[in-house]
Formats: sequence, structure tokens, C-alpha cells
Amino acid sequence: MAWFNIENKKVKNAAQNLPDGIWTKCPGCNEILFNKDLEKTLKVCPKCGYHFKLTFQERINIFFDENTWEENNTNLETGNPLDFPEYDIKIKKGILKSGLKDSVVTGHGKVRGHLVSCAISDFNFMGGSMGSVAGEKIVRTIEYGIENKLPVIIFTASGGARMQEGILSLMQMAKTSGAVLKMNEAGLPFIIIMTDPTTAGVHASYASLGDVIFAEPGALIGFAGARVSAQAGVGNTSKPDDFQKPSFQLSHGLIDGIVHRKDLRKVVAKFISFAMEGEK
Repeated sequence: MAWFNIENKKVKNAAQNLPDGIWTKCPGCNEILFNKDLEKTLKVCPKCGYHFKLTFQERINIFFDENTWEENNTNLETGNPLDFPEYDIKIKKGILKSGLKDSVVTGHGKVRGHLVSCAISDFNFMGGSMGSVAGEKIVRTIEYGIENKLPVIIFTASGGARMQEGILSLMQMAKTSGAVLKMNEAGLPFIIIMTDPTTAGVHASYASLGDVIFAEPGALIGFAGARVSAQAGVGNTSKPDDFQKPSFQLSHGLIDGIVHRKDLRKVVAKFISFAMEGEK
């Protein structure tokens, strides 16, 4: 027994002495993964298939054809229109953590040769929350697609509307939904890719309006979780444990497919080819 304890301590101490950024513990199976190996699997655990969250830059590198991405709307920055207490501090923290001016990055690039207009949410900026700037960027992404007759792809990753902007944030739900309607009228494909998590105001607006909606495995999807529902007084409603998982959403017709990260480029490009065939 003494030998066992000594060996355990040696392993623990060795792990603690490793430099930061060498390995990552998988939240899905607790496996210790070397970061270099994890990068090779597109940040998907090779043991259990857990899909780690991606930064906007990692998403761009993985999804778009090499050297085709061009960012736009770089002049838009988040402010504090309601003078909400300590909001300015949180914005600065979001900028330092993500390297972004807001939670959404927009631009255009090619996916297997198909040029698309795209918006990418980054959870590192205030939980991917949607304020007035994020909503404006989503709308501009859609308008760019309409103007240039391009498919529009949006990667969602958000805890919902940003409470520090009050009604200005909630207005983005209607604003983005109205832009999607224009996209539909233009007859151009609108593709949503739900990543972990896609919830609340984002889920209740443009994220649920795609012509096709794909989800990454394991993503949390839904308007309000079990804890929030209980606090709202509806906790007695019987719900299955997986009601906000992609498998449940797919079986009830709320999404169109669950796509592994390694297959996403191929699946999206195939849908674009099919959807745009009538435009030629």
C-alpha cells in the first residue's frame, strides 16, 4: 500500500511540474490529452469524441480553404449605451481573453471552393452573448450574402442576449430574424451550425431559422436549461435528461443533422452545391 501511495504521488507531482499548455484534461472522459495530439484531431477527444470549444481563429483554420478568409466589419466595437455598472470592465476582460472587440467575427471565405458569407461566435468574449454590436454583425453578414448572392453560414456559440444592454440586446432577436426573412426571399441558402452552447435569445431567434441546421456532437442546445426552468417556476414539468442534447433535438425535428467536426466541411459543401444548383 505504501508503494502504491508513493507512486501516485510521483505521478501527481510530475503532472503538476509540467509546463502550462502541454496537456489538457478531457471534460468528457477525464483522459489526459497532449495538446499537440489534440490539435491533430481538430480538438476532438480521440477517446470519447468530446468536442472542445474552438476560438474564432481555430474555427477559421479548420473550416475554410487555406488563405481564403477575409474579415469585415472590423470597425464595430462594443460600448456601454446604458452606462451599466462595471460593464466597461467586463468588456475589457472579454477583449483580453478573446482578442476580439465583440463576441462575433464576420467575413467571407471559401469552403471547398464555394465562396460564402460567414459569422462566427466566440464563447471567450462574454460567453458569446448577443449585444447590439453582435446583432448588427449578424445582420451585415446576411446582407452581404444577399448583395453578393452568396450562401450564409453562421456558427453559433452563445449564452443568449447580453443583459447589460437591456432592451437594446433583446431587439437584436427581432432584427436578426427580419434579416433571415430577407435571405429567404432572396432564395439563398442560410446554414446554421450550432456549437456548444447555443441557448436563450440566440437560440430563440436566428439560430433556429436556418434552411438547414447542423449541430456538433454534444452541444448544449435550447432556450432555458433545467436549472433556469426550475427557478422560473416550471421545474415540475417532466423532461428527459437529454432534452437539450443534439440527439434529442434531431429525433424531434429541431435540427437536421449531427455532424462530427472532421466531416463538417464536406457536409456543408455538399449542401451548398445542392442548394445553389438552381442559381446557375
